[in-house]
Amino acid sequence: MRAPAPRYAANDGVIDAARAALGPWLLDAREHVGEVALVVDRANLVPAMIALRDTKGLEYQQLMEIAGVDYPERDERFEVVYCLLSLTRNHRLHVHVSTDEDKPVPSVTGLWPVAGWLEREVYDLYGVLFSGNSDLRRILTDYGFRGHPLRKDFPLTGYTELRYSEEEKRVVYEPVKLAQDFRNFDFQSPWEGAEYVLPGDEKGMQAQGKGAQTPASADAVKKADAAPDKVAPSQTAETKTTESPKQTGAGEPHPGNKAEGKPQDPDVVPGKGGGQNQ
Repeated sequence: MRAPAPRYAANDGVIDAARAALGPWLLDAREHVGEVALVVDRANLVPAMIALRDTKGLEYQQLMEIAGVDYPERDERFEVVYCLLSLTRNHRLHVHVSTDEDKPVPSVTGLWPVAGWLEREVYDLYGVLFSGNSDLRRILTDYGFRGHPLRKDFPLTGYTELRYSEEEKRVVYEPVKLAQDFRNFDFQSPWEGAEYVLPGDEKGMQAQGKGAQTPASADAVKKADAAPDKVAPSQTAETKTTESPKQTGAGEPHPGNKAEGKPQDPDVVPGKGGGQNQ
């Protein structure tokens, strides 16, 4: 039988052990929604990570992910979050450091080589610099991309767009141009100046009652309010009355239900209740 996976460890005692191991490098520690988060001094990030990896009782051997967060209202607007996993204890925690556009964060590639690509992602998308990363290049955006897409002040359209130029026979970059020619809608058809009526557009051409979902003019709404409410006959509640047999035809055979019009089974003997001839 294979050995079962280690039981998921609780958060009990993790913050106290981290305080003892990190000392003044630990700026804040909190437990929120079942997860432990440690805020570490940026300049002492590497020795703090070594302590979290090698200290008995902590033993966070594996770096799972590096994420970035942007808080534009802060002086140090960026937070870099390291997600650590203890394989022996089956426990996870987060390590947070803060920085801005100019102050670099010490690289942890010397502890976990996988951090090389993860730091490049944070640099590419947020613009956070990492000192000690020997290959700090963009990894997700295109060549020549300007700006960092996940900054909260980055325009959703970007700064440049690319297209294939028939004249130059290559892909060229140009400033973003937002064409406004086809952005005026008449609420009847998604295509401006259409000569035909799409299915469903006819509903918007009829005057409807108050509260209608389709747009109507003020005159049409006023006329609809002034008109008396009309209820369809099928929706009116009428008292059911007793009908006579003459009205319902009860007791009279159906005109088409005649014996001479039906095929006869040669094995059936008439008058024997439908049984077979023995």
